[in-house]
Order: sequence, then C-alpha cells, then structure tokens
Amino acid sequence: MTIKRGLSPSVLPVATMTVLLLVVWYAGAAWLNLPQAEEALTRAGKPFGFADLLTQAYSMKRPILPTPDQVLTELWTSLTSYAPTSPRNLLFHAGVTAQAALTGLAMGVVLGTLLAVGIVYTRTLEASLLPWVIASQTIPILAIAPMIVVILGNLGFTGLLPKAVICMYLCFFPITVGMVKGLRSADPLWLDLMRTYSAGGLRAFWSLRLPASLPFLFTSLKVSVAISVTGAIVGELPTGGQAGLGARLLSGSYYGQTVQIWAALVMAALLSVLLIAVVRGVELVLLGRGGAR
Repeated sequence: MTIKRGLSPSVLPVATMTVLLLVVWYAGAAWLNLPQAEEALTRAGKPFGFADLLTQAYSMKRPILPTPDQVLTELWTSLTSYAPTSPRNLLFHAGVTAQAALTGLAMGVVLGTLLAVGIVYTRTLEASLLPWVIASQTIPILAIAPMIVVILGNLGFTGLLPKAVICMYLCFFPITVGMVKGLRSADPLWLDLMRTYSAGGLRAFWSLRLPASLPFLFTSLKVSVAISVTGAIVGELPTGGQAGLGARLLSGSYYGQTVQIWAALVMAALLSVLLIAVVRGVELVLLGRGGAR
C-alpha cells in the first residue's frame, strides 16, 4: 500500500483513534444518561421506545456525561454569542488562565535555570540540592495549592501572584532537569579548546554551554507550558475567583452544569495546544537561525 505524496502517514491512525474515541464517548453518554432519560420520559406519562429514550439521553440539559456535539455547541455559543471581554465568553477565562500560566512559566524558567547553573558548576549543590528538587515533586499540588494561596494572601499578595507561584512550582522541575542535561551536553573538546585560549567560565557559559542547552530548554518548555496551564487552573480553585477556566469549572460544578464543565475542559486543552505551538514556533525560529537540528 502506497501513501500519496503530501499525505502524512499519521493521518490514518489519528483519524481512526478520533472515530474510536467518539464512538466510545457516545456509547458512554448513552449508558450513563439512559436512567435519567427513562425517568424523565416516565414522568411525562407518554409511551416511548428505545429511539425516544436514546434521543432523550443525548439531549438532556444537565446530563451526567454530555455528548461531543453538546460540548462543541456550548463552546461555539460561548465564543460567538458574547464579546471576548465578557465573563460569558470562554476566551475571557482562557486569557486569565493564560496570563497566570505564562507568568508562572517565566518564573519557572528563571528559577529552573538558576538551579541548573548552580548544580552544573557546583558539585556540592548537585549532591545537596538536586535530591530536594526531585523530592519537591512528590508533594501533591492539590495539597500545597491552598497553602500557597493562604500564605501569600496573609502577606498581602492576591490575584495573579499566588496562581503564578503554583505554576512555577509545577514547571520549574522539568526545566531544571532539562537545563542540567543541556548545560552538560557541550562538547568537551570545545570546552578544552576554550580553556586553552584562557577563556573564563562566564565566556564558556555564554558561548558554548548556553547555546548547547537550548534544544533541551525548549523540550522542557513544551512540557512545562502544559503543566503550567494545569497549575493555573488548580490555583484558581481555592481562590474563589470569578475569572479563569478554573473558576468556570468550579461554577459549573456548583450548579450541575456538566456541559459548561466539559466546554471549559476542552478550552483548557486547546489553550495548552496553542501555547505548545507558540513555543514550538519560537524554537524553530531561534534554533533554525542558530543552525540547530
């Protein structure tokens, strides 16, 4: 079997998995919603068949599991029926979450890079600090997020900063590990050559170690940016804010709006994909200019 030129070999597997996912999703929606649908039709006092039961299960306003078309309809209505600055528009909430996620990511890059430089250049830090960096990721974020919010709130920091700190806590670890590996990936022969020409450690860092670490940094960033979005959503839950995808999820759970919850989840996934694509674009521009492969 030959694949036409220009058609990616991954199209068929992706399409197959998409169709399979939709089939399983609709089947799961029918299975979970049928009891409620049967109860509603019974209360109506009209005779009904299986087709009526299935139609009712797929069209409930507050289903246990909404169907994909219900989620897409809710998402489309939210995006097109209200202004982007309206709290009813998911773009507004996605922007609030993205602001916290990107701020936390930037803080995580700074912290992770500083830790990586210290670990690479100081063996004492490698033996004493790296185990604690690894151990920090064993604490569940759901347990530590309320503590961060309360502590920073008592210090007078509310709003963006507590959510950004939570994001930083989640994403600094992959950046640290990636940068440690990247800074150590510089060619030893080039390092010896720079020492031969009496180049100092700072010159070797800027001219050799840092450029060698960029591919590792961007690989870590693509992981960290998705984690940072998750951290922003988690950080919005204990703050009780009125904006952000986390607040949207919380309000949906309060009022049993499962379709709203799923639409917010889809929006969060789309936001993560968009931010990863942006990081990938920056990677292609910078590493392409530097001749990296």
